[in-house]
Amino acid sequence: MSETVPNRVKYEEKLRRAGIRITRPRQVILSILAQTEDHPDAMEIFSRASEIDPSISLSTVYRTMKLLEELGAIHRHAFEGGRARFEQASQHHDHLIDIDTGDVIEFHSTKIEALQDEIARSLGYDIVHHRLELYGRKRRRR
Repeated sequence: MSETVPNRVKYEEKLRRAGIRITRPRQVILSILAQTEDHPDAMEIFSRASEIDPSISLSTVYRTMKLLEELGAIHRHAFEGGRARFEQASQHHDHLIDIDTGDVIEFHSTKIEALQDEIARSLGYDIVHHRLELYGRKRRRR
């Protein structure tokens, strides 16, 4: 997993525009977020950050995540039965959560998107925002 510099720079720019200082602990957290491909919770981010800089506090992680969420740079997901997880704001996609392992699988389906639009239109609405979470268990081969 290598750092995606444009994402880290994007995070820094959003924070600076909001008048937030980019401290060393925040730089570490932003680097972790820029390179993550999973959906870590705050404790996982804290653990990764502590390996790089043991002086980083959990409260700094929480404050930074809250700021980034408020600025639209990351998305917070509160998947059923678990801690809030975070991911980089990106192209729209949906999630399938493995209820046995907790793994989060991202997917995009044009069929699902079209069906949602059709349903909303038939009810006289335009979709402004939506989130689809599917919960499942991996099939066992027979």
